[in-house]
Amino acid sequence: MSIGLFDSGLGGLSVAREIRRIDPTVDIHYLADRSRATYGPRPLHEVRSFAQEITGHLLASGADMIVIACNAASTAALHDLRSTYPDVPFVGMEPAIKPAALHTSTGTVGVLTTAATFQGELFASVVSRFASGVKVETAICEGWVELVEAGEIDGPRAEEIVARHVLPLTEGGADTLVLGCTHYPFLAPLIRAVAGSEVSIVDPGPAVARQAIRIAAGLGLSPGLGSTRFEVT
Repeated sequence: MSIGLFDSGLGGLSVAREIRRIDPTVDIHYLADRSRATYGPRPLHEVRSFAQEITGHLLASGADMIVIACNAASTAALHDLRSTYPDVPFVGMEPAIKPAALHTSTGTVGVLTTAATFQGELFASVVSRFASGVKVETAICEGWVELVEAGEIDGPRAEEIVARHVLPLTEGGADTLVLGCTHYPFLAPLIRAVAGSEVSIVDPGPAVARQAIRIAAGLGLSPGLGSTRFEVT
């Protein structure tokens, strides 16, 4: 069993880490498309073409299923990829608005996201289905992906950039924050420090990893060797 995962950069490693934690035997092939990062500000049609290209590469390299470990790419390409490869299982990232809406006490949920994810139909659909009666405020967090790609996940400059987007949400009443990009879990300690201990943070990565392992188990393939292959463009 080999799972192919991809992201524009390092963010999808937050999902790969969870998959490896749940099942140490699965083989993981991870591709970071860093030469074209970041996907967040790009037009959706451009991200869609990148996702098609990368998926073809991962499948040709032996992946049995694909995890789109990138919110922007999931928004842009998940539907099209399932149509292109109807026999391949795909798992994508979806903004975790449903658990956030169930958890909030103030009735206000903040979503930390990128421009590509926010403008997609998937985001609007999730809000429509799961956030009835809940106020959803969104922050497009410019500069956050770049912080993670540079390994700058703490320090005064990182804290200032994170606070710029988090504080307007919490000051507006949000008591639950949704991480709408796979890069953002690496900033979770800083987000928590800025937002305060009374604010909950929802990371969809663990749920996506569990779903991937459930699907992988249903394919009936032999266990992997626990290998991990990394590629970077």
